[in-house]
Amino acid sequence: MRKSPAHSHPKDVEILGETTRYQVVRSDDSDMRGWFQEEPVCPLLGQHHIAHCGIMKALPPFEVVRADQSGTFMLACIEGEGVILADGQWKRIRAGQACLQPPFVMNALKCLPGKPWTFAWVRYHESREVRPIVSSLSPITGTFDVAPLKAAIQGLHAESIADKGGSALHHWSELVHHYVVRFAQPHCTDDRLWRVWQLVETDLARLWTLDQLADIGCMSGEHLRRLCRKELGRSPMQHLTHLRLQRARHLLSVTDDKVEVIARAVGFESAFTFSNTFKNWVGCRPSEFRG
Repeated sequence: MRKSPAHSHPKDVEILGETTRYQVVRSDDSDMRGWFQEEPVCPLLGQHHIAHCGIMKALPPFEVVRADQSGTFMLACIEGEGVILADGQWKRIRAGQACLQPPFVMNALKCLPGKPWTFAWVRYHESREVRPIVSSLSPITGTFDVAPLKAAIQGLHAESIADKGGSALHHWSELVHHYVVRFAQPHCTDDRLWRVWQLVETDLARLWTLDQLADIGCMSGEHLRRLCRKELGRSPMQHLTHLRLQRARHLLSVTDDKVEVIARAVGFESAFTFSNTFKNWVGCRPSEFRG
Protein backbone atom coordinates (compact mmCIF):
# COMPACT_ATOMS: atom_id res chain seq x y z
CA MET A 1 0.00 0.00 0.00
CA ARG A 2 1.21 3.50 -0.65
CA LYS A 3 2.07 5.90 2.12
CA SER A 4 -0.89 7.13 4.11
CA PRO A 5 -2.16 10.57 3.12
CA ALA A 6 -2.03 11.45 6.81
CA HIS A 7 1.70 12.07 6.32
CA SER A 8 1.22 14.70 3.64
CA HIS A 9 -0.96 17.74 3.17
CA PRO A 10 -4.36 16.11 2.63
CA LYS A 11 -6.80 17.21 -0.02
CA ASP A 12 -10.24 15.88 -0.83
CA VAL A 13 -10.17 13.16 -3.48
CA GLU A 14 -13.14 11.50 -5.18
CA ILE A 15 -12.44 8.84 -7.82
CA LEU A 16 -15.46 6.62 -8.33
CA GLY A 17 -14.47 5.02 -11.62
CA GLU A 18 -16.77 4.30 -14.54
CA THR A 19 -17.76 0.82 -13.31
CA THR A 20 -18.67 1.70 -9.71
CA ARG A 21 -22.40 1.44 -8.96
CA TYR A 22 -24.33 2.82 -5.99
CA GLN A 23 -27.66 3.56 -4.30
CA VAL A 24 -27.81 6.67 -2.10
CA VAL A 25 -30.45 8.26 0.09
CA ARG A 26 -29.72 11.80 1.34
CA SER A 27 -31.43 13.91 3.97
CA ASP A 28 -31.62 17.02 1.76
CA ASP A 29 -30.32 18.41 -1.53
CA SER A 30 -27.51 20.54 -0.08
CA ASP A 31 -24.73 18.20 -1.26
CA MET A 32 -23.84 19.40 -4.75
CA ARG A 33 -21.74 16.43 -5.88
CA GLY A 34 -22.83 15.36 -9.35
CA TRP A 35 -23.33 11.69 -8.55
CA PHE A 36 -25.71 12.62 -5.71
CA GLN A 37 -28.02 14.79 -7.78
CA GLU A 38 -30.36 12.08 -9.08
CA GLU A 39 -30.55 10.22 -5.78
CA PRO A 40 -33.73 10.37 -3.63
CA VAL A 41 -34.16 12.59 -0.57
CA CYS A 42 -35.57 11.48 2.78
CA PRO A 43 -35.77 14.38 5.26
CA LEU A 44 -36.47 11.95 8.12
CA LEU A 45 -32.77 11.03 8.10
CA GLY A 46 -32.07 14.52 9.38
CA GLN A 47 -33.82 13.70 12.66
CA HIS A 48 -30.81 11.52 13.48
CA HIS A 49 -28.30 13.93 11.89
CA ILE A 50 -27.67 11.47 9.05
CA ALA A 51 -26.43 13.30 5.96
CA HIS A 52 -26.64 10.30 3.64
CA CYS A 53 -26.45 6.52 3.52
CA GLY A 54 -26.09 4.04 0.72
CA ILE A 55 -24.75 0.86 -0.81
CA MET A 56 -21.83 0.88 -3.22
CA LYS A 57 -20.23 -1.74 -5.44
CA ALA A 58 -16.83 -0.18 -5.99
CA LEU A 59 -14.13 -1.29 -8.39
CA PRO A 60 -10.61 0.06 -8.90
CA PRO A 61 -9.56 2.84 -9.21
CA PHE A 62 -12.19 3.79 -6.59
CA GLU A 63 -10.76 6.12 -3.93
CA VAL A 64 -12.31 8.75 -1.67
CA VAL A 65 -10.48 11.08 0.72
CA ARG A 66 -12.15 13.60 3.01
CA ALA A 67 -9.62 15.92 4.66
CA ASP A 68 -12.06 17.02 7.37
CA GLN A 69 -15.04 14.71 7.67
CA SER A 70 -17.83 16.61 9.40
CA GLY A 71 -19.59 13.66 11.00
CA THR A 72 -19.34 10.06 12.17
CA PHE A 73 -18.88 7.61 9.29
CA MET A 74 -19.71 3.90 9.42
CA LEU A 75 -18.80 1.46 6.67
CA ALA A 76 -19.85 -2.20 6.67
CA CYS A 77 -18.44 -4.63 4.11
CA ILE A 78 -20.92 -6.80 2.22
CA GLU A 79 -18.59 -8.56 -0.24
CA GLY A 80 -14.90 -8.47 -1.13
CA GLU A 81 -12.49 -6.27 0.79
CA GLY A 82 -11.03 -2.78 0.72
CA VAL A 83 -9.00 -0.47 2.95
CA ILE A 84 -9.96 2.49 5.11
CA LEU A 85 -7.70 4.97 6.88
CA ALA A 86 -8.29 4.76 10.63
CA ASP A 87 -6.10 5.85 13.54
CA GLY A 88 -3.50 7.01 11.02
CA GLN A 89 -3.15 3.54 9.45
CA TRP A 90 -4.72 1.67 6.55
CA LYS A 91 -6.95 -1.14 7.81
CA ARG A 92 -8.43 -3.91 5.67
CA ILE A 93 -12.19 -4.30 5.95
CA ARG A 94 -13.52 -7.66 4.80
CA ALA A 95 -17.00 -9.17 4.47
CA GLY A 96 -18.63 -9.38 7.89
CA GLN A 97 -16.64 -6.46 9.29
CA ALA A 98 -17.43 -2.80 9.89
CA CYS A 99 -15.38 0.30 10.59
CA LEU A 100 -16.50 3.35 12.58
CA GLN A 101 -14.80 6.71 12.07
CA PRO A 102 -15.30 9.61 14.51
CA PRO A 103 -16.09 13.07 13.12
CA PHE A 104 -13.55 15.78 12.29
CA VAL A 105 -10.73 13.48 11.24
CA MET A 106 -9.41 12.69 7.81
CA ASN A 107 -11.33 9.79 6.29
CA ALA A 108 -10.08 7.81 3.30
CA LEU A 109 -11.12 4.56 1.65
CA LYS A 110 -10.13 2.77 -1.52
CA CYS A 111 -10.27 -0.50 -3.40
CA LEU A 112 -7.35 -2.88 -3.41
CA PRO A 113 -5.77 -3.46 -6.83
CA GLY A 114 -7.93 -5.74 -8.96
CA LYS A 115 -10.49 -6.39 -6.19
CA PRO A 116 -14.16 -5.33 -6.17
CA TRP A 117 -15.60 -4.09 -2.89
CA THR A 118 -19.28 -3.90 -1.96
CA PHE A 119 -20.20 -2.03 1.20
CA ALA A 120 -22.95 -0.15 2.99
CA TRP A 121 -22.28 3.20 4.61
CA VAL A 122 -23.97 5.75 6.86
CA ARG A 123 -22.59 9.27 7.12
CA TYR A 124 -23.64 11.68 9.88
CA HIS A 125 -23.36 15.46 10.02
CA GLU A 126 -22.46 16.62 13.52
CA SER A 127 -21.47 19.81 15.32
CA ARG A 128 -18.04 20.23 16.89
CA GLU A 129 -19.72 21.43 20.09
CA VAL A 130 -21.80 18.27 20.59
CA ARG A 131 -20.43 14.87 21.57
CA PRO A 132 -20.99 12.42 18.69
CA ILE A 133 -22.45 8.93 18.84
CA VAL A 134 -18.90 7.55 19.14
CA SER A 135 -18.32 6.73 22.82
CA SER A 136 -15.44 5.49 24.94
CA LEU A 137 -16.51 1.92 24.15
CA SER A 138 -17.11 2.35 20.42
CA PRO A 139 -15.02 -0.02 18.29
CA ILE A 140 -12.91 1.26 15.41
CA THR A 141 -13.40 -2.08 13.63
CA GLY A 142 -15.29 -5.22 14.50
CA THR A 143 -17.49 -8.04 13.28
CA PHE A 144 -20.88 -6.93 12.03
CA ASP A 145 -23.90 -8.60 10.45
CA VAL A 146 -24.41 -6.24 7.53
CA ALA A 147 -27.55 -7.92 6.11
CA PRO A 148 -30.06 -5.97 8.27
CA LEU A 149 -28.38 -2.62 7.56
CA LYS A 150 -28.25 -3.42 3.84
CA ALA A 151 -31.96 -4.30 3.85
CA ALA A 152 -32.85 -1.11 5.73
CA ILE A 153 -30.96 1.09 3.27
CA GLN A 154 -32.48 -0.71 0.28
CA GLY A 155 -35.96 -0.37 1.78
CA LEU A 156 -35.41 3.32 2.50
CA HIS A 157 -34.13 3.86 -1.05
CA ALA A 158 -37.15 2.14 -2.61
CA GLU A 159 -39.67 4.03 -0.48
CA SER A 160 -37.91 7.35 -1.08
CA ILE A 161 -38.10 6.83 -4.84
CA ALA A 162 -41.79 5.95 -4.55
CA ASP A 163 -42.21 9.25 -2.66
CA LYS A 164 -45.43 8.14 -0.97
CA GLY A 165 -44.41 9.21 2.51
CA GLY A 166 -46.13 7.45 5.37
CA SER A 167 -44.81 5.24 8.12
CA ALA A 168 -42.52 3.09 5.96
CA LEU A 169 -39.97 5.88 5.54
CA HIS A 170 -39.99 6.47 9.27
CA HIS A 171 -39.40 2.79 10.08
CA TRP A 172 -36.61 2.35 7.52
CA SER A 173 -34.77 5.50 8.64
CA GLU A 174 -35.09 4.48 12.29
CA LEU A 175 -33.63 1.07 11.49
CA VAL A 176 -30.64 2.55 9.63
CA HIS A 177 -29.77 4.67 12.68
CA HIS A 178 -30.48 1.78 15.05
CA TYR A 179 -27.97 -0.55 13.41
CA VAL A 180 -25.24 2.10 13.53
CA VAL A 181 -25.91 2.87 17.20
CA ARG A 182 -25.93 -0.83 18.07
CA PHE A 183 -22.44 -1.16 16.63
CA ALA A 184 -21.17 2.17 18.02
CA GLN A 185 -22.58 1.68 21.53
CA PRO A 186 -22.53 -2.06 22.23
CA HIS A 187 -24.44 -3.14 25.32
CA CYS A 188 -22.82 -6.57 25.56
CA THR A 189 -19.28 -5.26 26.07
CA ASP A 190 -17.39 -6.85 28.94
CA ASP A 191 -18.15 -4.87 32.12
CA ARG A 192 -14.47 -4.81 32.97
CA LEU A 193 -13.75 -2.74 29.87
CA TRP A 194 -16.54 -0.37 30.85
CA ARG A 195 -14.92 0.16 34.26
CA VAL A 196 -11.50 0.77 32.74
CA TRP A 197 -12.50 3.36 30.20
CA GLN A 198 -15.09 5.08 32.39
CA LEU A 199 -12.38 5.81 34.96
CA VAL A 200 -9.77 6.74 32.35
CA GLU A 201 -12.11 9.29 30.76
CA THR A 202 -12.32 11.15 34.09
CA ASP A 203 -8.52 11.55 34.25
CA LEU A 204 -7.04 11.63 30.75
CA ALA A 205 -4.19 13.85 31.98
CA ARG A 206 -2.73 10.95 33.95
CA LEU A 207 0.20 9.14 32.35
CA TRP A 208 -1.50 5.76 32.27
CA THR A 209 0.46 2.53 31.80
CA LEU A 210 -0.86 -0.79 30.55
CA ASP A 211 -0.45 -2.35 34.00
CA GLN A 212 -2.46 0.46 35.63
CA LEU A 213 -5.27 0.02 33.12
CA ALA A 214 -5.26 -3.74 33.66
CA ASP A 215 -5.40 -3.29 37.44
CA ILE A 216 -8.65 -1.29 37.12
CA GLY A 217 -10.22 -4.19 35.25
CA CYS A 218 -8.72 -6.78 37.64
CA MET A 219 -6.94 -8.63 34.85
CA SER A 220 -3.49 -9.04 33.38
CA GLY A 221 -2.10 -6.64 30.82
CA GLU A 222 -2.09 -9.38 28.20
CA HIS A 223 -5.73 -10.25 28.85
CA LEU A 224 -6.69 -6.56 28.59
CA ARG A 225 -4.82 -6.36 25.30
CA ARG A 226 -6.69 -9.38 23.88
CA LEU A 227 -10.04 -8.08 25.14
CA CYS A 228 -9.52 -4.62 23.63
CA ARG A 229 -8.46 -6.09 20.30
CA LYS A 230 -11.58 -8.26 20.25
CA GLU A 231 -14.10 -5.65 21.44
CA LEU A 232 -12.65 -2.37 20.14
CA GLY A 233 -10.30 -3.27 17.29
CA ARG A 234 -7.46 -1.41 19.03
CA SER A 235 -4.80 -2.12 21.63
CA PRO A 236 -5.40 -0.52 25.07
CA MET A 237 -2.78 2.17 24.48
CA GLN A 238 -4.16 2.93 21.01
CA HIS A 239 -7.64 3.30 22.50
CA LEU A 240 -6.24 5.59 25.19
CA THR A 241 -4.77 7.76 22.44
CA HIS A 242 -8.14 7.75 20.66
CA LEU A 243 -9.93 9.00 23.80
CA ARG A 244 -7.30 11.67 24.38
CA LEU A 245 -7.59 12.97 20.84
CA GLN A 246 -11.38 12.85 20.98
CA ARG A 247 -11.27 15.09 24.08
CA ALA A 248 -8.63 17.31 22.47
CA ARG A 249 -10.80 17.87 19.40
CA HIS A 250 -13.64 18.95 21.66
CA LEU A 251 -11.43 21.34 23.66
CA LEU A 252 -9.97 22.84 20.50
CA SER A 253 -13.52 23.50 19.29
CA VAL A 254 -15.07 25.02 22.41
CA THR A 255 -12.18 26.76 24.21
CA ASP A 256 -9.47 29.29 23.42
CA ASP A 257 -6.89 27.39 25.48
CA LYS A 258 -3.40 27.23 24.04
CA VAL A 259 -2.35 24.00 22.35
CA GLU A 260 0.21 23.40 25.10
CA VAL A 261 -2.51 23.61 27.77
CA ILE A 262 -4.78 21.20 25.90
CA ALA A 263 -1.89 18.80 25.33
CA ARG A 264 -1.25 18.57 29.09
CA ALA A 265 -4.96 18.34 29.86
CA VAL A 266 -5.32 15.18 27.77
CA GLY A 267 -2.14 13.47 28.91
CA PHE A 268 0.64 14.43 26.48
CA GLU A 269 3.97 15.34 28.05
CA SER A 270 4.85 17.80 25.30
CA ALA A 271 3.01 19.94 22.76
CA PHE A 272 5.38 18.59 20.09
CA THR A 273 4.35 14.96 20.68
CA PHE A 274 0.70 15.99 20.89
CA SER A 275 0.88 17.90 17.61
CA ASN A 276 2.59 15.04 15.76
CA THR A 277 0.15 12.44 17.11
CA PHE A 278 -2.82 14.67 16.28
CA LYS A 279 -1.50 15.14 12.73
CA ASN A 280 -1.02 11.41 12.25
CA TRP A 281 -4.45 10.40 13.57
CA VAL A 282 -6.65 13.34 12.59
CA GLY A 283 -4.95 14.49 9.38
CA CYS A 284 -3.97 18.04 10.39
CA ARG A 285 -2.19 19.81 13.22
CA PRO A 286 -4.15 21.19 16.21
CA SER A 287 -3.67 24.77 15.06
CA GLU A 288 -5.02 23.88 11.61
CA PHE A 289 -7.96 21.99 13.13
CA ARG A 290 -8.93 25.09 15.06
CA GLY A 291 -8.62 27.15 11.87
